[in-house]
Formats: sequence, structure tokens, C-alpha cells
Amino acid sequence: MAENYFGMTDQGRQRSNNEDTFIAAKILDNRFVLACVIDGVGGYEGGEVAAALAEQQFLAAMSHADGELIPAMIQAFGQANDAIYEQRKRDKNHENMACVATMAVADVAHNVFYYAHVGDTRLYLLRDGSLIKITKDHSFVGFLEDSGRLSENAAMTHMKRNEINKALGFTPNVDDDESYIETGQSPFLPGDLLLLCSDGLTDLVNKSEISLVLSSNTTLAAKASALVQAANDHGGRDNITVVLVENDKALAKPTVTRPAGAAQDYVLPASAAPVAEPQNRPSAGATATAARKKASMTPVFAFLSLLFLASTVWLFVKWQDAKAGEQTADSVFPPRNAQEIRLQEAIDRASGDTLLLPDSVYKSPILISDTLYVQQDSLYLLSKNGMVLKRDPGYNGPALVLAGNCKYLVLDSVKLEGFATAVHARSGAPFTPHKRQARTVRPVSKTPHHAAR
Repeated sequence: MAENYFGMTDQGRQRSNNEDTFIAAKILDNRFVLACVIDGVGGYEGGEVAAALAEQQFLAAMSHADGELIPAMIQAFGQANDAIYEQRKRDKNHENMACVATMAVADVAHNVFYYAHVGDTRLYLLRDGSLIKITKDHSFVGFLEDSGRLSENAAMTHMKRNEINKALGFTPNVDDDESYIETGQSPFLPGDLLLLCSDGLTDLVNKSEISLVLSSNTTLAAKASALVQAANDHGGRDNITVVLVENDKALAKPTVTRPAGAAQDYVLPASAAPVAEPQNRPSAGATATAARKKASMTPVFAFLSLLFLASTVWLFVKWQDAKAGEQTADSVFPPRNAQEIRLQEAIDRASGDTLLLPDSVYKSPILISDTLYVQQDSLYLLSKNGMVLKRDPGYNGPALVLAGNCKYLVLDSVKLEGFATAVHARSGAPFTPHKRQARTVRPVSKTPHHAAR
């Protein structure tokens, strides 16, 4: 039986060494798939050392994880970070080394995946032919692209595309700062496919081409090879690493059954068929008597019919008056406040998949008196210092409604307060609350000026 995961790394066309590494393995009694892409920073052997240290720490920590997975992943990142940081202090030749990494743990049995991320390696989810970027690049150029200020093509060729704000090994004890490591979880449905990759792929191969390869009817190994080949065909400037994980459970097919109590076609056996019996015709006298009785009852029936009709009309008129009163009362809604209107307009106009809610424009809390609608394929609502969307006392509906085409919604430091239903997804789109990645360090280029590009 073929495995539902596959990983590979390639040196590329222009590098003399490979600072990438990856993990693709089952862990914890084969209940989970651990997938990870690690991209070394520092040039020459320094990046390789940092990536190898991270790989060792990740495997050791996750192979013996106990309890909840996301805290275990944060601990694994913290251990990797501290191992690299201590090695930097001991070896002056590697004092600039670090690494970026993206980890996913897939629980196919329960249709969910968890992830942790630092840097500009990436995690994507392919669902129903749509490729959704799950992680955020911890870089200035990545932020511009995610927020729609830069097109994908412009970001891929930007001169500062390799400058990152976060990495493992820059500073000690990153696991003590809950904002440093991006984490989350999401549904992982039958037929879904996860892609973890280094920027050696995404700097050269655009999202449409990646989606086309992943949607092809081939094996995971063939898909991974095709992605690596595509990056090399576009120049292969950097190391290229790809890990794929598939939820290979069969798609559920609805079974058409007859509802309980539904009428059934039934053929009586010949022995049970009704038998015609002779009918006794009434005599002429009896017929005449019945006719006289029917004639005498006609005025009574006419009077009762008129009485019934009049009462029906009266009740209908009264009901219409009552209904009109209700509609008049229901139609008087308080007007939406200015912040609420501004937020809905910003959601409607968002050109990228990320919408930043700056404190200078939006004052928390924003009172929600009617539904906010999300029409995009995916949306990442981001607040720098925390934002509260609070239910108006006179409103009882959901805070947000996702259109049928919406595949993914993330609320990053945006809190929904007081709603019985926070998010209603018409298509079953996954909704992920996030904690903001607020802590940053000085931008560092992944490729030193003296290193070959």
C-alpha cells in the first residue's frame, strides 16, 4: 500500500551545496504524519549545520510528544532554536547561522492537521482544486504580497525577497514568547493535500503552476518531482524542497434510502385480491324519500357556508393587519455604525488574501449590529494589537457569514465576543483563530553577500 506522504530535496542548478532538509515520517505509533521543511540560513556549511540541528531536535521532540500537539510543536521549535543559538556562540565560524522551518502534523483518522512556522518556508492546503496559503511569510516582501500591495510576480522578483524577520537561532527562548512561532490547526478532509516547501520553489514557480501540478492525477512522488523540475526549469537559483501529505481516506458518498414511513409499492397476492360482490339497488320509494330529505337540508347548508366564508374573510383581514404591524416593527433596524460599515467595505475591497485592521482606522471594540459577509476565496483578518468584534444587544445573528466559494478564514488577534454563532460557513470552510506573530528582529538576508546565489 502506497504511503500518503512523500518528501524530496534538490540542490538546484546554481548552488554548490544544499542547506535544505526535510522530515516526512509517521510518529507516535503511526497515528500521525510528521512533515517538515527546514531551510538553513548563513551561507556555505553554516546553513547546513543549523538545518541539521533543527531536524534532530524536531524528530526527538515530536517522536515522544505527550498531550496536546501544538504545545509540543512549540516546545520542539524552542529546543531547535536554543540548540542553534548555543552552537552559534561556541563556533565563531557559524555565528551567523540560523534556519527557517514549517512543520505540520496530520491526523488523518480525525481529519485535522496542526502546524507551526517561523520564517518564509510555506504551508499550502489544496482542497477541491483551490490552493490556499496557510502560513504567513515572516518577511517584509511576504507581508506586502499577502496584503495585496505586491502581486505574486512582483514579490517573486523583488530584490529583498530573501530578507526575513524571524528565524530559529537568532535569539534564545523563543518558545517563551507566544507571538514568535505561528501556530494553528485546521480541518484536513478526505481528498485534501498539504504542501510544505522552501522558497526555492515559490520564488520561481507561481501559485497557478503549483496548483496545476498538485491537481494532476499522479502519485505524490510524481507531483513532488514535477514541482522540483519546474523550479529547475525556471533557473533553479536555490535549493528546492517539497513535502506532500494527503488525506487518502475515501470520499464519503451519500446513500439514497427510502425515508421511514414512506409509501411502498406492494402487489397483493391473487388470493388477497378484492372480490366483487353483488350490490342491492335501492327501491324507487327509498330514492324519492332521500331526495326530499336532501332538498330540505339545502338552505341550512347554504347558511352555514355563508357564515363560514364571512368568518374566514374576517380572520384573514385581522391576520393581515397584525402581520403588517409586525413587518413595520421588524423593518425598523438601528443604522449600522461607521466602523462596522467601514469594516464591511474593507472586506469587500480587499485585493489580496490578507486584510490588516490598523488601530488608526478601527477602534476596538467594533459593535456588530448585522452580519459581515466574506465573498473571497480565502481571507486572513489581521490586527496588530488585538481587535474585538462585539455583538450589538439587539442583534442575534452570526458575526460573519462565508460565501459558498470561501475555502478558508483566519482571524489573527481578532476576537468575537457575545455571539451565539460566531462564523457561519455555507461551504464548510475551515475557520482558524490565530495568535499574532508580533515579535520581530532585524531583517536578515538568507543569502550573505559573499555566498553564491
